Amino acid sequence: TGDKVKARYTYTYVYEDKQWKIAHHHSSVMPENLYISKEINEEEVRGLFQLWNSALATLDSKAVAARYATNACLLPTVSDVPRTNEAGIIDYFDNFLQKEPQGEILESNVHIGDNWCQDTGIYEFTLGATGDVVKARYSFIYRFEDGQWKIAHHHSSVMPEEQLAAASSGKASSERISDSEVRSLFHLWNDALATGSPDTVAKRYSKNPCLLPTVSDIPRTDHNSIKDYFVDFLKKEPQGEILESYVTAGDDWCMDDGIYEFTMGATGDKVKARYSFVYAKEGDEWKIAHHHSSQMPEEVVPKAAVKHSELSSA
Repeated sequence: TGDKVKARYTYTYVYEDKQWKIAHHHSSVMPENLYISKEINEEEVRGLFQLWNSALATLDSKAVAARYATNACLLPTVSDVPRTNEAGIIDYFDNFLQKEPQGEILESNVHIGDNWCQDTGIYEFTLGATGDVVKARYSFIYRFEDGQWKIAHHHSSVMPEEQLAAASSGKASSERISDSEVRSLFHLWNDALATGSPDTVAKRYSKNPCLLPTVSDIPRTDHNSIKDYFVDFLKKEPQGEILESYVTAGDDWCMDDGIYEFTMGATGDKVKARYSFVYAKEGDEWKIAHHHSSQMPEEVVPKAAVKHSELSSA
């Protein structure tokens, strides 16, 4: 393969029959359980979607589930139930494959790290069983596992304009919010954090919100559960700053995705995370309808992953 691998070793020798022999030999990777860095380019990352799409074409839910990593998480388009094991993923595709879906990527944004890569954007499905064509937003995070790139995280959701169409129907067309105004909505939330009041922060969310927080496995879907999450989080005295922002806006909805960084006043720690905010207009006020915050992928995979530069200099 041409790979170079460092390891730690211990040899203990004994003198036996007029020769030095190895009595004990202990060899281990540096450190335990690290991954060997596997290179991949942007074109190859986008090509991973075709492996998944080809699995859909088999109409075999087990073949599709085989594209997902051990301990994968699937947040599917048309199910409220997170799928976090093979059985759950198979169960979802048992139903979805009856529609005979075939996908095409319309927009793709790729990020690459050591033994992980991410492809996010918009895809469109043609459903062979009905002829319907459906757009959705997607996030794939891939992990190199057992010699293959597998899907570690897959988040698929309907386009916000479809979710909010009912609320917008019958209303006169209003001027869309500008990109700078969308980004400024983050500061309303950040200012609420600065108050130290969980109730104040929870009021920034809509009547029917969904918060998928950074440091809790529990989806928060009402005022009280969101308030409960911020009781603990605000003890860290967080203040956020957006590092990268990608804005999309429609009628009575807008979305801001990217990377933010928090400074924790209580400890001085700095923490980066990825974010998605979907805002909806309630009355005359923009509220957070959906907020998904997650650790950076390099924090999720083992931090001790060998860098390519370290391997080549080994």
